Amino acid sequence: MKRFVSFIVTSFLLISLWIPSAFAAEEKKSTDIINDVRSAVLIERDTGTVLYEKNSNQELPPASMTKIMTMLLIMEAIDKGKLSWNEKIRTSEYAASMGGSQIFLEPGEEMTTKEMLKGIAIGSGNDASVAMAERIAGSEDAFVDMMNAKAKELGLKHTHFKNTTGLPVSGHYSTAADMAVMAKELLKYEDITKFTGLYEAYLRENTDKKFWLVNTNKLVRFYPGVDGLKTGFTAEAKYCLTATAQKDGMRVIAVVFGAPTSKERNAQVTKLLNYAFAQYQTHPMFKRSQTIGLAKISKGKEKNVEAVTSEPISILTKKGEKTQDVKQKVIIQKNLKAPINKGDQVGKIELIKNGKVILESPLVANRSVKEAGWWTLYKRAFGMFTKSGK
Repeated sequence: MKRFVSFIVTSFLLISLWIPSAFAAEEKKSTDIINDVRSAVLIERDTGTVLYEKNSNQELPPASMTKIMTMLLIMEAIDKGKLSWNEKIRTSEYAASMGGSQIFLEPGEEMTTKEMLKGIAIGSGNDASVAMAERIAGSEDAFVDMMNAKAKELGLKHTHFKNTTGLPVSGHYSTAADMAVMAKELLKYEDITKFTGLYEAYLRENTDKKFWLVNTNKLVRFYPGVDGLKTGFTAEAKYCLTATAQKDGMRVIAVVFGAPTSKERNAQVTKLLNYAFAQYQTHPMFKRSQTIGLAKISKGKEKNVEAVTSEPISILTKKGEKTQDVKQKVIIQKNLKAPINKGDQVGKIELIKNGKVILESPLVANRSVKEAGWWTLYKRAFGMFTKSGK
């Protein structure tokens, strides 16, 4: 494991902030916020702080909320340059054969990544999900392996995927708490809400097969600030929803599993969102992709790379609470060697209060750095010898 070395700065942030230490205890008293669901959780996106939970680690079928992980891997591939928005994705016979929610892709039909993502985010297209999985990983099975690997990377101990769609199958499960973490990760890619936040859209425009998409997440239309993320329903799972909303600079994520009706599902999520915005506020500190420092790279074409934030960073407080100073500490990894890929972790930033780390977030490379050729390394070494001889 690579060592870390303190680097750049440890400074007092004169932003007058306080982190309530009794969030969890207070929320356990609030178990009457919602009812009539199997499990639920409410978190603030930037810090991941749990504001409310009910059976949040109970393993349950997630239905089409599974597609949050599917969309996460799609957005990750786009961010890393492995997939482009305008690339045409060809539909296999297998992808076209998917049942359940679909956008009725035909074998051999092509749609761009952007169109496929519309079909997944708005129309919950199982066929589009499988088509994208096959493009990224070669097969749905290989993509499912990627999904499970990503779940492990995120530290999710109560999630296991068997498909990309959420269609019922034994051994396919997740929890409200794990689903919130997946949603938190997906929301790092701000473009995703341009799709999940649409109430309606069209596919195959200007053709005789024009297809109207209507978002199954009705809160997108009826709750101000809601712009995602994904509904789910099967006879076994009942009505599920992972929702996100933003207000006054604070973004929260609410997850419910197993509501008896779609109306009840929306009502319970609405209660959670109302509670969050009435009781809490965030203090934004850094935007995603903001440069924090430089990481030195040995044997690379370039000698260093910018270390940038991997996600928005904020501090959460109860409304009206008194505030105090917080320190920040930037730590850059030592002995980094090329090649470095865009998005690789090169350090971390810590927020510290009274000597205790209250928030930790990865810093990542803002671009890729390839290995230097022998001629580049020779010129560098020659330059070093020349300088030392002066």
